Amino acid sequence: MGSKYTDLRKIILSIILFLFLSVICFPSFLASDYYADLEIVVDDSGFVTIDGITNHPELIAENTELYTSKKQSFWLLNITKNEVFSDFIFTLALPKNSEINYVSSSGSVIISEELGSLIVKGLGENESLSIIVQYKTKKTIEAEGIFGLDIFSFILLVFIIVLIILFFIVLIFMDKQKKQTFIKKTKNDEEINLRGLNNRQKKIIKLLIERERPLTQTEIQRELNIPKAAVSRNIRSLELKGLIEKEQIGISNLIRLKKP
Repeated sequence: MGSKYTDLRKIILSIILFLFLSVICFPSFLASDYYADLEIVVDDSGFVTIDGITNHPELIAENTELYTSKKQSFWLLNITKNEVFSDFIFTLALPKNSEINYVSSSGSVIISEELGSLIVKGLGENESLSIIVQYKTKKTIEAEGIFGLDIFSFILLVFIIVLIILFFIVLIFMDKQKKQTFIKKTKNDEEINLRGLNNRQKKIIKLLIERERPLTQTEIQRELNIPKAAVSRNIRSLELKGLIEKEQIGISNLIRLKKP
């Protein structure tokens, strides 16, 4: 009887010892399932590329948006795998000129800067893989503050600058139009005001100035290729405005600029 009791006690103690060792050692058995040595790159638009060596089936990715999200001006990178890794090491490169708000990662991490990019390096053993980084990109920073101004102040400044430029353009255009309104005679500095004249009347005045002599209506018609009736009508209008005068010689009329 005592022998049977001793054997039973040994069996029970063996079962308890087995269960105890299973609880203690089971995580290490799981931990040996996964490992990772990763290079992670994030671009300005939030696309993530993960390369390297790992036996995890879901880690390696190229140009994916699965791991990033954006809220207001902040980007959030979250690469979390709940499985236990026997060991992992990663190097994370954020976009150039980024600013990190906070970093949360399993294992230990070190932040450094290389060629204008923030680099987050981490490693761990016998734990799940978790990489969480909140950051701002250069585009976001520039949008929030250009020349030390917020976006609305910057837009207002641009609007004012555009108005000033348009004002000077209008001034230049008006000055140009004013110059085109007056035309100088060739032999003196007297100016002829062309305001209120139609296009054909201006052409007649300019032709008389260029020729520097009286012209017949036939010559004006031929030079400007204007119908005879239109030439007569416009010459009559210019005469009434006191800009030209006619002199009849034979059957022809000589047209000249009116003398001051």
